[in-house]
Amino acid sequence: MKKLTLKSIIAIAVAFSLPFLIAAFIIDFKCGITALCLSAGLLTLFALYETSRIRFIDGINSYISRVLQGDYSFDITDNFEGELSILKNNIYKVVVMLKSTNEELKKEKLGLASSMADITHQLKTPLTSITVMTDLMENEEMREKRSELLEIIKTQTEKMNWLTVTLLKLSRLDADAISFNFSDISIADIVDSSLKTFQPTLDLRSITIKMNVQDFSFYGDSSWTSEAVKNIIKNCIEHTPVGGELVFSTHNTNIYNELTISDNGCGIDSEDLPHIFERFYHGKNASADSVGIGLNLAKEILSKQHAEITCESELGKGSCFKIKFYKTVI
Repeated sequence: MKKLTLKSIIAIAVAFSLPFLIAAFIIDFKCGITALCLSAGLLTLFALYETSRIRFIDGINSYISRVLQGDYSFDITDNFEGELSILKNNIYKVVVMLKSTNEELKKEKLGLASSMADITHQLKTPLTSITVMTDLMENEEMREKRSELLEIIKTQTEKMNWLTVTLLKLSRLDADAISFNFSDISIADIVDSSLKTFQPTLDLRSITIKMNVQDFSFYGDSSWTSEAVKNIIKNCIEHTPVGGELVFSTHNTNIYNELTISDNGCGIDSEDLPHIFERFYHGKNASADSVGIGLNLAKEILSKQHAEITCESELGKGSCFKIKFYKTVI
């Protein structure tokens, strides 16, 4: 169906009203003049309204074209009553939403690129080490030296495996692809099972464990909570000197139960402290083997269970990690 233009509509209106105007003039000249004036006035008002409406719609079309080109500026100060004004406001809301979504996508894209760069960097170091050790083994005739090189390769391979598995866990957490098996859990059992993993390292470095834990239960996932606690313990061990100590204690309030893990290591610089739970963040006192994802993984796991982790630290005196398990989810 062909769209009628403003000129076509006016022409039809004139053609439709012309017989009535002729009849009015035949009946009475004054009556004809009155009818002519009324018709002309109505047609003029209609033409002005239709012209204004067309300009308004053209303006909206022009704005949509600018939006498609990335220009989101929109003047809403010239609004007026009517359906077209409602349409304009709704278009503005949609554009604001699209702009916000576009900005979020840009941030996610930059974040993904940054993460990929960090992952590549972290994998490159052990891969380079393994390549170098392999080349040395090809030219190494002494069995003792080969055993030493094999041990280095094994260490680097384990580091790559840990990094890959941890990144996979973070990806699954980010995508909400993990189903937590919630049940009542004993914090004492979590601490004991987590420490067993590090017992050889603790013995080798003569690190003393002090336990001031009064058992309490909380509602969470046992294996994932243990994973979070292990990453915190691992961080503390990395920053605790030979002969140092780790202290585990608990605190109870009407609102939450708290597990505290403290070390007497090198501590964290005040500038780094607000960022230690950020992914791939490396502080001034980070160990050479640190990749900056262990504490981030712990925070993500605990937050999924409505728990909260914080850290207090002082250079030269050590760090204290506090995990709050809220009795009522808020």
